Amino acid sequence: MNRKKSVIKDNKNEKSGQTFNFRTDLALERRDIFKKNNNLQEIDGIETESEDVDQNLKVSRVMITNENGEKAIGKPIGTYITIDIKKLKIAEEEEIQKSAETLANELKEVINKHIAFKDDILVVGLGNLYVTPDSLGPKVINDIDVTRHIIKYLPQYIDENARPVSAISPGVLGTTGIETLEILEGIVQKIQPKLLIVIDALASRSIERISSTIQISDTGIVPGAGVGNTRKEISKNTLGIPVIAIRDPNGSRKCSSGK
Repeated sequence: MNRKKSVIKDNKNEKSGQTFNFRTDLALERRDIFKKNNNLQEIDGIETESEDVDQNLKVSRVMITNENGEKAIGKPIGTYITIDIKKLKIAEEEEIQKSAETLANELKEVINKHIAFKDDILVVGLGNLYVTPDSLGPKVINDIDVTRHIIKYLPQYIDENARPVSAISPGVLGTTGIETLEILEGIVQKIQPKLLIVIDALASRSIERISSTIQISDTGIVPGAGVGNTRKEISKNTLGIPVIAIRDPNGSRKCSSGK
């Protein structure tokens, strides 16, 4: 596989008094908006890598390295990986498989930075199953291979190298009356996973990104932040363990605002 790789480091310290309502959860879009509105080529505290896996598959990595980068685009210090898949809706099985492998490889790298090989993971599907643009998380949970109960009660029937994985879809505040963070605090305290993987939809400014872009980040998540409906933060700061977010645009600000 031929891969082209470029690295751009945003390392100049440019200050601006402007503030932005980005209306997007994608770090890559926020970086581009900030640079355009401030007429900048580089941003202090932000490094970017881009990799063309093939003509239809691109991986971009935005690394926020200090407080200047954090303040510039309103995202915590950490790594944000964006996988863009062109023509996914008409892709052949081979192309879909390559996209899945790329996602798996990026996710493994992020997981391995934070926990050991067989440490417990809890997968959380955020969102409302009955609202299509917000249903990604609950739907994915149904396809997660959970292993924690098998390892605990029937270890003879599973590979000895299997990692304990559990999964839950906690619903939304409007139907449960309970903040998602409050539910997760109880679960984390009881089963003590070493890491959370949160799956959720996100807001993008581009219609073309709907169901064609995936963002992986290791900084947790503030549900609803991209559309101005901010809930309590789900992160290492609030739960005491690393939180990886996997998010896919199922709607754009252009769609929701009628623009």
